[in-house]
Amino acid sequence: MAELRSIGLVVSEHIAAGVVENHQLIGEIRRLAHDEEGGDLLRGMPAEEIVRMLAAEAAALAGGRPVEAIGVAFPGIVREGIIEDSPNLHQIKGLHVAVAMREALAAQGLQSRLRISNDADAVATGLAATQGVLDRVIRVWTLGAGIGFGHYPAAGGVWEGGHIVVSLDPNENFCACGGRGHLEGILGHRAMRLRFLDREPEEVFAAAKTGPNSNPDPRCVEFALLWHRALAAATATSIHLEGPGKFYITGMNARFVNLGFLNLCVQEMVKLSPLQGYVFEIVPANDELGVIGAAVNAAQA
Repeated sequence: MAELRSIGLVVSEHIAAGVVENHQLIGEIRRLAHDEEGGDLLRGMPAEEIVRMLAAEAAALAGGRPVEAIGVAFPGIVREGIIEDSPNLHQIKGLHVAVAMREALAAQGLQSRLRISNDADAVATGLAATQGVLDRVIRVWTLGAGIGFGHYPAAGGVWEGGHIVVSLDPNENFCACGGRGHLEGILGHRAMRLRFLDREPEEVFAAAKTGPNSNPDPRCVEFALLWHRALAAATATSIHLEGPGKFYITGMNARFVNLGFLNLCVQEMVKLSPLQGYVFEIVPANDELGVIGAAVNAAQA
């Protein structure tokens, strides 16, 4: 019997939504609250309005047809249907989003099975589903306004990898959660804009390029090195805790990754011979993976 349709809804820098069947997107991704400034529209939107928008979009995608499951993914610590904290969307902290979504969906005439997950975990599930490896462990760094660490299959615990401490410098205080020395405080898009008030992140990395015809800015060169070493340190921590394997890197700022230098940095940090089997793969930023992953998570619930 053919699998019924599921709907995936992902809240990150914007809202992405789509219909999924047999682990494939049916039709196009729909985007809401999308701007060019890294999520300013959503950051200023009340939690109740976000929930209403998600439910209305789910109803529009269902189009009056049966839907097996609806998966919704949010940034932050998401456990038992509750958003315990979300540094980049402060207004949804403490929201019992499963209850709120069920009520909003019921008002739209939808009674489908519902599952709430972390947005980076949804990307990890999307990678596993689209590559046909739902029987394997998947780890993925999502580099956006914040930094996510997605894991498939979902594991117990917090898994806020973007807040791994990678620096003991007390001046490293750009993380949205307020913590010092965090990975997100170095790699996060918001954090980079705060660090370089006179330059956008893409300008920083352009000014860091070296070569015979370039004139690199020393401050930008130093930061690009720090940026890669921070990502390497967080990855090395994961390797030392959970073992080697493939790490995917995606999100709008995956474009800044120099894989050769990143691998060199990890090699300097991981020396135990049983842990040497790791590899990186960059996946171009797209909303499809998260939408598929959120829908598959709900269908498997």
